[in-house]
This record gives sequence, C-alpha cells and structure tokens, in this order.
Amino acid sequence: MYPNTPNPSNSGQNPFMVQKEDEIDLKVLLFNYLQYWLLILACMFVGVVVAFMFNRYATNIFKVESSILVVDDKPSLGTDLFESSGLGMLQGKSNIENEIGILKSFSLAEEAVAELNLNVEYYKEGLISTSQIYEKLPILVSVNWRQAQLVGGKFRLEVINEDSFELRVDDDEFRIYNPSDPYYKTSPAESISLKKSVYSFGEEIKGDNYSFTINQIAALPGEIILFNLVDTPSLALKYRGELAVSPINKQASILSLSLETPVRRLGEDYINKLMEVYLDRELDEKNRASENTVKFIDEQLSGISDSLRFSENKLQKYRTENKVFNLSEEGSVIFQRMQELEKEEGQTEISLKYYQTLRDYLVTNQTGDMVAPSVVGVTDPLLNSLVQAYSELQAEQNRLSGNFTDITPAVRENATRIQNIKKQLQENVNSAISNTQNVIADLNSQIRNLEVDVNSLPKTERDLLGIRRQFEFNENIFVYLQEKKAEAEITKAANMPNNSILDFAKAGQSPVAPKRSLNLLIGLILGLILPIGFITVKDFLNTKIEDPKDLENQLKVPLIGMIGRNNSDNAIPVLNELRSSVTESFRSLRADMSYLSPQKNNLTILFTSSISGEGKTFVSINMAAAYALMGKKVMLIGLDLRKPKIAEDFGLVNDMGMSTCLSTDTPWQKVVKSTGHKHMDVILSGPIPPNPAELLLQDKFGEIVKEIKQAYDVVIFDCPPVGLVSETKELFGFADISFFVFRQGYSMKGNSQILNNLVEKGGVSKIYGILNDVHIDKGYGYGYGYGYGYGYGNNSYGYHEEVQLPWWKRALRIK
Repeated sequence: MYPNTPNPSNSGQNPFMVQKEDEIDLKVLLFNYLQYWLLILACMFVGVVVAFMFNRYATNIFKVESSILVVDDKPSLGTDLFESSGLGMLQGKSNIENEIGILKSFSLAEEAVAELNLNVEYYKEGLISTSQIYEKLPILVSVNWRQAQLVGGKFRLEVINEDSFELRVDDDEFRIYNPSDPYYKTSPAESISLKKSVYSFGEEIKGDNYSFTINQIAALPGEIILFNLVDTPSLALKYRGELAVSPINKQASILSLSLETPVRRLGEDYINKLMEVYLDRELDEKNRASENTVKFIDEQLSGISDSLRFSENKLQKYRTENKVFNLSEEGSVIFQRMQELEKEEGQTEISLKYYQTLRDYLVTNQTGDMVAPSVVGVTDPLLNSLVQAYSELQAEQNRLSGNFTDITPAVRENATRIQNIKKQLQENVNSAISNTQNVIADLNSQIRNLEVDVNSLPKTERDLLGIRRQFEFNENIFVYLQEKKAEAEITKAANMPNNSILDFAKAGQSPVAPKRSLNLLIGLILGLILPIGFITVKDFLNTKIEDPKDLENQLKVPLIGMIGRNNSDNAIPVLNELRSSVTESFRSLRADMSYLSPQKNNLTILFTSSISGEGKTFVSINMAAAYALMGKKVMLIGLDLRKPKIAEDFGLVNDMGMSTCLSTDTPWQKVVKSTGHKHMDVILSGPIPPNPAELLLQDKFGEIVKEIKQAYDVVIFDCPPVGLVSETKELFGFADISFFVFRQGYSMKGNSQILNNLVEKGGVSKIYGILNDVHIDKGYGYGYGYGYGYGYGNNSYGYHEEVQLPWWKRALRIK
C-alpha cells in the first residue's frame, strides 16, 4: 500500500536507510499549479480586462510618412584627382548620410517649428484621458516671446460667456524661458499664481514671467480648454528626436521620413514644412553663390561706370571742338590693334582682381561663399575643382558644427581636410597671380610699341586716338561685366533644388499604437505568468512542509501514513464520525501495524514530534480510539508533563496522572481514568512537576510501564516533542513502534533532519513518519480532501461522509 513498506523480517535494523534521488515530477508540478486554477483564471481575466480598458482609453498614435529623392553629387572636373591622390585632401563622402544629417539637424527643425507657429498646445479633457486639439481651435493664445514666459505647465480655461473666461493654473510644473538665453531654462523661485482669476477675451494677461493674450474664436460657455506654452528650442528638440529618417534600402537614394504622433494633421504639417524648409535651404545655398557673383561684378561696375561716363563726355567734347570724327586709315589700323590688346588686358586685370580677392579671402579665413572662377572667365579646371571642393567642405563644416562640438572626430577630420585644400588653393592662387601679372606686363609692352607708331600721326588725330582708346577700353570692360552679371542673374533665376519631394506627408489610416491585439495577448500572458510566478516564489520561499513527496524524499525512514484534515469540531473523529475520511486514515494506519510489528499480542506505540502544535496528541488519541473500536483493551498515557492536552480533549480534570505516580507512592491503578469508551482508558500527565525529565528517567517509570503492558493489549504514549525536550529520547526504548508526527503547512522542512538524526546518530530503530493535517493536494496519490488518491476525499466512491468546504474555498485552497 505504501511505497516503502518494510519487510516483516527486518525487525532489528531500520531497513529504510536508503538514499533517495532528487527528481522533478512534471505531473506533480502541474497539479501544484492547477490547484490554484480559479486564482489563475481570475488573474487572466483581470489582465484581459486591464488590457481592454487600456486599449479603450489610450491615445491613438499614428505614423506619418513621406519620401524625398536625393540626387547624388556628381564630381566636378578634377575632383577625382583629389579623391584618389591619397593626400587626404578630399575624401569621398556619402551624400545620403549628409542629407540625413541635414534633415535631422536642430536648425532645420527650429526653422520649421517657427514657421508653423506651434508654440501653444491646446487640449480638451475627456472622461479619462486628455486629447490634443490642433484644428478648429476654440480659442487662440497670442504669446509675447520677446519677454520671459512660463513654459511646460498647463493653464486651465473655463469659458464664462462670449466675453470673459476664468483662468487658473492646472499643472504648475513650469520652467522659465528667457529669450536672451533661449537654450537654458530656470525653475520658478515660488509657486505660480495668477493676479486674478477672471479675464476678458483680448485682454493682456501679464505677470513677472508671462505675457499673453487669449482671443475668442468659437468657444462656448462652460467649455473647458487646457493649454500650455512651449518655446521653439524645446519643440525643435522634441520633433528632431521623434523624426526618423532612413533610406528605403541600401542601394536607393530615396529617403523616408516618418513621425509618430497622436495628431495626424499636425504630423503631416510638420513633415511637409520640414521638407519645404529643407529644399528652400538648398536653393538658398545655390542662390548665395549667384548673389556673391553679382555683388562682385557690381563692385567692378561701380568703378568702370564713372570712367566710361567721363571718357564718353571727353570724346564727344573733343570731336565737337576740333571737328574731327574719324581716324585716317593708318590711324584706324593702329587703333584696332591697340583696342584688341587693351581689351585682353582689361579682362586679364579682372582675373587678377579675382585672384587677389580669393587670396584675401583665404588669408583672412572668411567663411562666406566664394565666387566661382568660371564667372570671371577663369577656365583653369584645377582651380575650379579646388574652389568647389573648398566651398563644399566649408558648408559641411557649418552643418557639423551646428550639431556637434569642435572635438567631435567628424568635425576635426573635416577641419583637417579644409586645411589641406586651403593650402593647395593658396599655392594655386599665388601661382595664378604671378602668371597673370606676367601676362599683363607682356600686353603693356606690346601696347607701348604701338604707341611709338601713334606718335607719327598728326597731333589732332593722335589726341583723338588716345581719347577714343580710353573710351573703347572702358566700354569693352563695361559690356563684358554686364554680360557676366546677366549670366549670373539668369543662373540665379534658373536655380532649382537638386533634391525633390516624392511623396508629401500622409498619415496611415489605422493607428500604430496601441497595438490592441498584442495588448490583449500581453494582458492574458501577464495574467497567467504573474500568479504562476507568485505561486512559484511562494513555494520556493516556503519553509513549511507542503508536499508529502518532498517529505518522503527528505526522510531516511518511511513516511508510513497520512492523516487528513479534521474539518469538524470534534477532537476524536474516530469515535464520533465513523465514516469520515480522517477515521479511515487511522484505520489504514492501524492495519499497517501488523506489517510493522508482526507476531505481537501486546503492542506499545509512541508518538512524538519536533515541536508542539503538530498534532501528536490528536494522532495519539485517535489511534488509541481506532484500536478500541476493534475491541482491544487500550491504555493511552500522557507523558507530556510540561504541556498536557489529553484531559481537555476528553473533558477530564488533570488533577492526577503519571506525574502523581512518579512523584508519590500512588499506584498507577489509582490514576487511571475512563474515556467514556469501555475498551479505552487513559492516564493523564497529571499536575506539572518541577522536574519532568528526572521523573520519567526513574526506574519506577519502567516498572509502571511493564505492569500496564501486562494489563492492556495496546499501550500508546503521547510523548513531548523530541525537538524541544530531552526525555523523549529515553522513552523510545519502551515502545515497540515509534511515530514522528509532521503537520502539513505547519512543520518546518528542516524538522525532517531531527528524525534523520534520531536514526543515524541516536540509534532509534522502528521509527516512522506520519504526515498530519493533509489538506493540500500536490499531485496523484495524496488527495485527502481534494485529490485523486485513495478515495477518501470529495471525488471518492461514496464510502465515507466528509465535511464539505464551500466551493470557493476549495478552489482557492483556503484552509
């Protein structure tokens, strides 16, 4: 019947001193959790309900997306020379990464936010949550951002009528924004309070750190609106952090812009404005080059215009006064040749001025856009490439400096490239200046040679030729500069951004959050995991004996029986509830005695435990009653002289007993009391003596026991806890069979070691374990009261009557 029932022939040594292997029974583990099925089911239901309520009232988040086509930069003539030179002057760059950096830059976000005027956020209260209003605003708040403002906290406005409203602080988590230091905000020195509570629409609401006006649009009486002020730098940081920019794939030059926001239209407007500002900035960079070109030409024209006007007036006056209008044939040939040389000289001098301007630009470390050499007629491909590369690296440095510090590796690396290009450019410019000066000197030499031929002409014609030379020279330069200016203006007018918008911002039709199905699943899983985790941790931290199998594995002696929980108020169910499962468990234990101690007509049984409260007295009394029901003559002896309990259970007075016999000459027959059952007598422990241990160790006690064994068929000792007192160890020698009582949910797991030590170190034999008060089903085979075991419980075959607990207590495992 029991897995470790001893062989009857082994009456001396304990045959059960075997090592048990630790193993995990998955079936037992499963039923350990299934006993809490109602709790787990309730938690799962709560988890799903919480997830449903979260889905119901959570703010919907929409994903807004757009796309931009980025045109890869084509290397200009000669650029590949620097990319492959190995000098580190100009490294190849990823245009896609640069454009992502620009789109994610703080300055671009700040410009977009400023143009959209998003510095006031409006909210409307709901039953549970608050939602932001973006379109169809009931009021309009105008803020004076030129003075300090309270940002972050919320104001609560309640409309009184169409002319007035009540205003108060709803959330005082304010920070003070100072326009003189816009990127640093301070905390108010004291709590914020308004000067009054009722204002009129259009009235300026002004205080130490706030100044704004609220205008009526479509607000109704009784309507409540919340709003808060947000400074532009904070908004720019917010949207910059929320914006995601990435290529649609590794090979494409198309960027996808996305933003998750609870207000779809706001997200669309922001991304569209951001792309607009991004393209405008690119166009402005192109236009700046044309504007610098026009500015340079205008500076040259301002000087040549006066010279041209003066020479024109002088020529006209000379012709009028001398009546000379045309040159002779010889003079015309000389003039034509000189005009060609002077025109070439004038253009060369413009190139020289450009080189000198470019040299001054490099020497003074200016950072503005440079005029392209091709604009002034310089066609040197190397110089053009250097100027273009230098301009691009400077623009890149400006972008990087706007987002990173000077010690950032990317900024330092780009600065090194700029210095390398600048050095090469300075050498090229100095060389070009020297060469240009030589060309001008050669042209001047040719002109001087022609001037010798001019001196052979008549004075009147010679003077006319000189005046006309000056006029034609100025006119040619003026016309040349006007042509270049027109070309630059045409270029500016024709400028278009290289990049373009493929898709304008559009929000998805369904929200990306909350993920309703996933939340319900998470709620269900958490509802399952949390109670299981709680049960696991509770069992792990539980130091009490719960599982009979665990106790059986810990013991080095057999766990011979289990006593179910007594759900009635009767302390002796064996006598009063003959069909109860508890009574049957004692009958089963009584039947096992024939195997534990065979061929004995008289039987002495000892019951002890580790501590009080484990039910050894209850087991002793009911075991005695079980033998009495057989017609055996039973004597129950209370040997717990320190804390007697038997008298209380039988309704007797503990006025005399074993302590009386041992401390006086009173014979044991005088202290025997009737239990009310004709086959069962009891000797109580008697009055508590001052020396209980010494009394039980007297030889007289052995003589009394010997006489009692001769008079009775079964003698049962109710001994004190062996874990607390010492005399019990001496009493084991008087017993044929000893039982160590444990109590489920009460005895400590370490108490099993006390029993093991009695066997291993104390030499106690014929001792077995009993688990009392079994009421928690831990798996197959132990189901007293709740389980699937021997048939003593609620699911048995109907042989026994059992006190039923309410269903909810059985489901929740409430004792």
